[in-house]
Amino acid sequence: MLILPVPCLSDNYAYLVAADGRREAIVIDPSEAAPVVAALERAGLGLSAIVNTHHHHDHVGGNEALRERYGDVPVFAHASDVGRVPAQTVRVEEGKPVEVAGLTLQPLHVPGHTLGAVSYCVEDAVFTGDTLFIAGCGRMFEGTPEVMHASLSKLAALPGHTRVFCGHEYTVNNLRFAETVEPDNQAVRDKLAAARAARERGEPTVGSTIAEELATNPFLRCSEPSVRDRFPGQTPPDVFAAVRRAKDNYR
Repeated sequence: MLILPVPCLSDNYAYLVAADGRREAIVIDPSEAAPVVAALERAGLGLSAIVNTHHHHDHVGGNEALRERYGDVPVFAHASDVGRVPAQTVRVEEGKPVEVAGLTLQPLHVPGHTLGAVSYCVEDAVFTGDTLFIAGCGRMFEGTPEVMHASLSKLAALPGHTRVFCGHEYTVNNLRFAETVEPDNQAVRDKLAAARAARERGEPTVGSTIAEELATNPFLRCSEPSVRDRFPGQTPPDVFAAVRRAKDNYR
């Protein structure tokens, strides 16, 4: 399976995903059309479908322009996002796999950032949009700490080798914050050094793995004593809420 990150806007990623041996791809979260078109042409790929993780404009802004260029390709998004995702044609739901362009997409409903947020498992990868970032998570625009923690726990339960491809290049800042949460976490320090080096080379920091996130992402470590000692709470969602508040105020 080919996965090509496509930088968009100031810090977004769209992704081109193509099955082995196929000359057609899907695009996940095209915030704008032009970079996606350029990436498709460089790779010699056609476009078979648009797949959205949630309705925010910086993830769906290119939908209509891409359909104007490539024809009425299907647009996949959660069933609850009908009317909020431009040009949506297919309603996805957890437990109902989607077959497109030789790929099988397994939707996971992960509300919290938005109520209709979906992550898509494709072979050994998961595309998490703005729910799970490398060493971070999205803000809770339409969910509670309990809902968001449950969604992150669902992603954390995926096999450790699962590759994580998220919606934004926030990795260095997220790991800087993670270092303040767990100053003695060597895995955080090592991953921060690697992320800084990648950015200095002009390379993206995606993807991570679930195993790496479990070792370094404070939002997946709310049951760890090293996190609970700094952010006490009666339950893991309480700890998560405290960590999220601290990240909201972190600069």
